[in-house]
Amino acid sequence: MKETSKPLYRPFNIIEHFLYGLLFCFIYLLSLTPLRILYVLADFLYLIAYRMIGYRTRMVRKNLANSFPEKNKEELKKIEQRFYHFLCNYIVETIKLMSISRKSLMRRVQMRDIHLINDEVHKGKSVNLFMGHYGNWEWFTVITCYVTPKAQLGQIYHPLENKYFDRLFLHIRSRMGSISVPMNEILRTRIRYKQQGRPMVMGYIADQVPFWNNIHYWTDFLHQDTPVLTGAETLTKRFGDTPFVLDVECPRRGYYNLRIVPLVEGDGHDLPDFEITESYFRALEKNIQRQPEYWLWSHNRWKRTREVWEKMLDPATGKIILSKA
Repeated sequence: MKETSKPLYRPFNIIEHFLYGLLFCFIYLLSLTPLRILYVLADFLYLIAYRMIGYRTRMVRKNLANSFPEKNKEELKKIEQRFYHFLCNYIVETIKLMSISRKSLMRRVQMRDIHLINDEVHKGKSVNLFMGHYGNWEWFTVITCYVTPKAQLGQIYHPLENKYFDRLFLHIRSRMGSISVPMNEILRTRIRYKQQGRPMVMGYIADQVPFWNNIHYWTDFLHQDTPVLTGAETLTKRFGDTPFVLDVECPRRGYYNLRIVPLVEGDGHDLPDFEITESYFRALEKNIQRQPEYWLWSHNRWKRTREVWEKMLDPATGKIILSKA
């Protein structure tokens, strides 16, 4: 039996309920539009965001140039244009998630080797699924429809700054039966499910930028010195979970092929520190290099540098003096 997400937001007052209701109704009604028409809207958004406004084009071009030094300007330009087309597709596809049926979503998001996860669950083990901001990660909650009901599917939840969109995304992400777990409650949630004897299949989008005080490891990612999150590895080893990585292929607009790939041999419990994290970034890098336009290039992924990080370290303790910057 699937668990439903508990409210993770503070209660709204009457006016806020009204405003949220308007937003919800508008997005829901828009989501009832056939995808082929929504993609026309995506093409229009592309003209506005890319051709007219130039939304974060400086950031995108910098990230692409640094990540693919072997490509010429023409090649980088094509990737840039395809990325903005995909970004607009992502927006309308996420809107469609408000009303799309499980059957329709499963037809558009195909799963391969899901038995690898289900086999682990049937053994009583939990699974950690490492993912990236690649493809439409919102649609990938459809994995709930493929995973055995003996497991509870969940994903780490980071609140959005806008409280209305925050609540809306919580609703969207729970439609297929997964739960959203706040970052500061993940350990408590994992312990609770372990005590209940119920396996979890937990998704970690692990390519985000860590805060300064959460940087414990650096790796070469897309030809750049990159600080990375290691919390997913820590939880994997602590609970003896089996780690997998989600390989994504986008054969055409509105369709995704997902493949479950073992990240390491076994559960990785006795592996050296950071080996799971390193394996994940090598897999993600390979996925991005195969179809680069489907990664979130507009994100300021490399805003933290090792030089600044080292200056913030306390020589006596080896810890960051400032918690954020």
